[in-house]
Amino acid sequence: MPWNPDIYNQFKNIRFKPFFDLADLIKDEKQMKAIDLGCGTGEQTAILTEKFPNATFVGIDSSSEMLEKSKTLENDRLHFQKATTEEILNRDENWDLIFSNAALQWSDDHQTLFPKLISKLKTDSQLAIQMPYQPGNILNQILFEMADEEPFKSQLNNWNRPSAVLTIDEYAQILFDNGIEDLNLSQKVYPIIAEDHESLFNFISGSALIPYLEKLDEEQQKIFTTKFKERIAKNFPKLPAIYSFKRVLMYGRKK
Repeated sequence: MPWNPDIYNQFKNIRFKPFFDLADLIKDEKQMKAIDLGCGTGEQTAILTEKFPNATFVGIDSSSEMLEKSKTLENDRLHFQKATTEEILNRDENWDLIFSNAALQWSDDHQTLFPKLISKLKTDSQLAIQMPYQPGNILNQILFEMADEEPFKSQLNNWNRPSAVLTIDEYAQILFDNGIEDLNLSQKVYPIIAEDHESLFNFISGSALIPYLEKLDEEQQKIFTTKFKERIAKNFPKLPAIYSFKRVLMYGRKK
């Protein structure tokens, strides 16, 4: 099931707040060769290119549907490529800035992933990463619990996707052990105010729900979706509802 940029961008304003918070941590000090891992439609990468006029950016994403939106944004300092984070890490290439906003939660084994990312940084370079803290977010918890219950467990062939996102303490240790200094790590709530339960469903349907639905047939998808909406309503009995969506932001320098 492909990503749908239109559904994803229904919550554009909400998704942009942590992006700007993360971008504000970056220092514009020199000519930078920069990469944006999981650039989506490329709109945020274009903003970074404007914010840092001495930098040349390449935006990477694995979704053709998302990258289709990026074609009109390219210029001399901004280019886009279809690739996964793992493919980038296997290339013999290094960067002055590795940036990733709400993408690395899709990659597995962060205990191994983050040291590899850091190894791709040049001397005196910067790392800026933001991810939703899935283990602490209610909608992600509901999704994981449902997939482990019948009949969905059998329909999914016992597949589920436990979050790879670690605690902020674990990331601090990994970054410190791998030579990252000037650490700035935080976990922040970006509240979503929903007038109805459908809004909460739509928020997760454009991201974390996708790999579950693509493993089900059409009828199973309808049942799963119906049950998921019922579970959302049960967990958010009062409307309008506040969804305390938690994100992890991290910044540091490799000197």
